[in-house]
Amino acid sequence: MPLSKSPFYLPYNPKLVDRAKQMRRNPTPAEKKLWEEYLKTFPHRVLRQRPIDHFIVDFYCAALRLVIEVDGSVHFSEAAQAHDAERLIELEKYGLQIIRFTNDEVINNFENVCNQIAELLNR
Repeated sequence: MPLSKSPFYLPYNPKLVDRAKQMRRNPTPAEKKLWEEYLKTFPHRVLRQRPIDHFIVDFYCAALRLVIEVDGSVHFSEAAQAHDAERLIELEKYGLQIIRFTNDEVINNFENVCNQIAELLNR
């Protein structure tokens, strides 16, 4: 499938748009917490469930060229970790920085997660 360009100048697979919309309507508890309690009022615009290339990232901040991923237990298998490593390489080709947190970190160590994201503003 050919990639389309978005207004944010990153290519994306148009077939992922409907899936991304579904994911925005049904966030995980950790994604919902991070969005509602921090990223919704972040100093730069943050998009949820943004298609980039052939992937859907959890959160994307174009101003910082930052992808924020919140990983559940499905990401801990060997196959998922191999896929995530491939995905990381592809996203970094666009000059994006990727930061990952587990659901557990977001739910149980929220202040630290927010502090780590805030540190990226100062770089």
